Formats: sequence, C-alpha cells, structure tokens
Amino acid sequence: MPEWLEAGFWGLLAGSALLIGAAVGFFARVPRRVTASVMAFGAGVLLSAVSFELIDEAHEQGGVLPVAIGAAAGALLYTAANVLLARHGARHRKRSGDEQPSEREQPGSGTAIAVGALLDGVPESVVIGASLLAGGPVSLVTVIAVFLSNVPEGLSSAAGMRQAGRTRRYVFGLWTAIALISGAAALAGYTLLGGAPPEVLATITALAAGAILAMITDTMVPEAFADAHLLVGLITVLGFLVAFALSHA
Repeated sequence: MPEWLEAGFWGLLAGSALLIGAAVGFFARVPRRVTASVMAFGAGVLLSAVSFELIDEAHEQGGVLPVAIGAAAGALLYTAANVLLARHGARHRKRSGDEQPSEREQPGSGTAIAVGALLDGVPESVVIGASLLAGGPVSLVTVIAVFLSNVPEGLSSAAGMRQAGRTRRYVFGLWTAIALISGAAALAGYTLLGGAPPEVLATITALAAGAILAMITDTMVPEAFADAHLLVGLITVLGFLVAFALSHA
C-alpha cells in the first residue's frame, strides 16, 4: 500500500471510532456516570499520547523553541475558534445531558456543533499522517490513543444530540463525515508535510498537541467530571497509564 494511502487509512480507522461511540450513545440509554467514566478514560489516554508521543517527538525533532511556539499557537488557535463556536451553540457539543441547545432554541447550533466536531478531530488526524514521514510505520500508539478517545467523544456527543432532539440522519451523517475527513486530514498531514525541515515538523506536531490539550480541557474534562464520583480521577489515571504502557511496549 502506498504510504499516502496508508496515512489516510489509519486516519479513517481512528475516526471510525466516533461512529461506534455515536451508535452506542444514540441507541443505548447509557447512564451519565458511565459516560463520564468513559470520557475520563479517554481524556487520560489523550493526555498520555500528547505527553509521550507528540510533545516528546516534537522536542526530539526541533528542540524546545519550536515545541513552545507550536503548542502555544495550537492552543491559541483552538481556543479562539472554540470561543467563536460556543457563541453559536457548540459550547457543550460533547455533553451527554440536556446542555446542548436544539435548533429551535438556538438556530444555527447544528452547524456550529458540526464545525466544532471537525475542529476537535483534525489535529489528531494530521499527526497520524505526519507520523509516517520518518520512513517507519505509523505511530500505532497515536492511532490507538485517538481511537480510544474517539469512542467516548462520539458516545457522549451523540447522547446529547439525541437529548436536543436532533435526528438520526443528522447524528450519523455528521460522524460519518467527520470520520471521512479524519482520513483526508491524515492523508494531508503526510502529503503536505513531506520534505519539510525537522523544525517545521516539530512545530506542526506541537501545534496539534497544543490544540488537543486545549480540546481535552475545554470539551472532554467538563463531561468527565459532570457527574463526578470518587473513581473518576482514578479512571483518568488508568487511561493515562494504558497509553503510557503502549508507548513503551
């Protein structure tokens, strides 16, 4: 398989977890505490992947300065876009309860939620594609981490969409589109960054890492701790350790 096609395949595979989670969240009545626990595990997984895969790799490629610039820029860009989307009804796009507004309550919120879901998924996919540029195999740890974190994201968000009265066509059309775009973003990460200097790759990787960290804090952590119980912190650490073990296997 050509490497550019392989990049797209891995991005699509990781993005397909959103559909799995959405199916569970839309059709099953998952207790909110279970949803919060699953989201906490996913947040822990992504935190570990960002720390030991993305930031560490970016530091090895370009040193401290590109990492600092890239991560700060990624967090700034994500936060600015997220603030804009929040004003149009996408603030609680990963919440499983009744926090999401319906289209009747806030016209245009459906589009904002769709764009927000795209904003959350693209940085992860670009990194998956870029991980092939070193000439070796794809970073399976990154793929697994994104896959594991996408399941609770899709689950929680789809449950909230159902609560807001959004149709089955909207929910699964959205997540199918995001899964396909995830594949395209991974392909773009490979093709557009090929031949880039190590410092540029380091900055792009750190930029994606900064955006992912901001996303975890802004959208995943609120749902993880919405119905906090005494095990949520432990579950987050468990997710972190699972990804850490995978990265050092």
